[in-house]
This record gives sequence, structure tokens and C-alpha cells, in this order.
Amino acid sequence: MTPEQICKGERIRAFTLIELLIVIAIIAILAAMLLPVLTRARETGKRIACLDNLKQLELAAQVYVDENQGYYPPRSDLDRWPDKFYDTYGRKLQILLCPSETTNAPITYGSVSSNNVADTSPRSYLINGWNDFFENTLDPADLANYMDGTYPQGLKQSVIMQPTQTILLGEKTSQAGDFYADLSEGDDIESRVNESRHDSNGEDSIIGMGSGGSNYAMVDGSGRFIKFPLSLDPLNLWAIGNSNQVAYAITSFPQ
Repeated sequence: MTPEQICKGERIRAFTLIELLIVIAIIAILAAMLLPVLTRARETGKRIACLDNLKQLELAAQVYVDENQGYYPPRSDLDRWPDKFYDTYGRKLQILLCPSETTNAPITYGSVSSNNVADTSPRSYLINGWNDFFENTLDPADLANYMDGTYPQGLKQSVIMQPTQTILLGEKTSQAGDFYADLSEGDDIESRVNESRHDSNGEDSIIGMGSGGSNYAMVDGSGRFIKFPLSLDPLNLWAIGNSNQVAYAITSFPQ
């Protein structure tokens, strides 16, 4: 504004304090509206990356099956599945860790008499323990050996009649170090497998609270996101037969 205009009494136009506060309030409201969207988008990206990890592990499992007369790895306390598949998934240990983990060091039980780096590495996933099959086919002594990790043979893939509806690999809770999802643990399996890691708010949901969902690799090679608690109820997809999926269903979840 020129001196002449000032002399004529023309007023300088500027924002008042109230107008500035209104603008700030509008920006804050817009940010609050966008933040949940950005959080969900970030978690969606992590969920997709986590599912990709499981698909790579499933592919490694299939390569193992193809090279071992159609059998999955035997249960072992010395050389577990992360080490069995180690070379096939390129020795990339980060594949064992879901990007949505709430900790960089989820519990893993490791190996009692082995220093296999894959078995002792931080891990977000566990494999099917096939309890329903072996409980029905092994005598008590052999079943005890199987659960102790000393039975020499794993599951033959061809006995799985519904590969599209049977889980091979899934997500475990950060507080559980299990390598195997064991149906023999009854309802306690819900504290081992993570049914709701990928919640809408991008956080690891409280066990048993019923929200979100988790990723799974199925026996047929597909990967999918299953909402809580549909991997365990009304059918337990860790069991390999129709009748067993009903018999082992976990129905204690909140409605």
C-alpha cells in the first residue's frame, strides 16, 4: 500500500486472530479425518507384505514335498521347518517375520540341541502340527514319539482331502514361541495362533477379543486373509478332514 493510500485512510486488510484460529481448527479436523485412512492404508501394506512372506514359505514347503516323496518335514526338536525350508526361501530370515509384528523379537523356543540360525531367528509364523491325523493313525507310543519330535516321518500331502480348506502355515502370537499349531492343545490353541494380528487400527489385537483377522497359507498353495475367528470357528481349518474340522472347532470366542 502506498503512502498516499494510507493518508486517505484506506485500511490494510489482514487475518484477524479469530480467522487464524478457524483456519487452524479446520486443518486439525481434516488431519483427524485423514489419519485413520492413512493408518489403515499403512496396515494394508503390511498385511499384503506379510501374506507374501507366507506364500514364499508355502512355496518352499511345496518344493520340500516334491523332493521328499510327497511328505512334509517330520516333526523334530533338532531341525525344524524354518531350517528345512531355509535354502528354498533364499536364506532370507526376514521372511520369517511379519511386518505387522508389535515387536522385533517375538518369542521363539529355538532348538534344544541345535544352533540352526533359521530355527532360532525371530519368527511370526507356525506350521500345522497335523495332530488330528496322527492321533487317529498312530498307536500311543508312536504318537508320543511324534509329539516329542522323534518320529521319523511327516505327513504325506496326499492324505489331505481338502487342500483349499486346510491351513498349512499361519501367524502365531508374539508371546508364543511354538513352531507347530497343535490341535491336541484344545482351546489353548487360540492363545498360540494369532487370529487377529491385522486389526483395522493397525495394532496387534488382544487375544480373544474378536476383531481384524490374520493371514494364512493353504495346502493348495493359495494365501488368504481370514477374519477372526473363521479359521477356528465354525470349522477348524487346521484339521485336515470335514468331520475333524467340526470336531476340533473352537466355539469359545466372544459373540
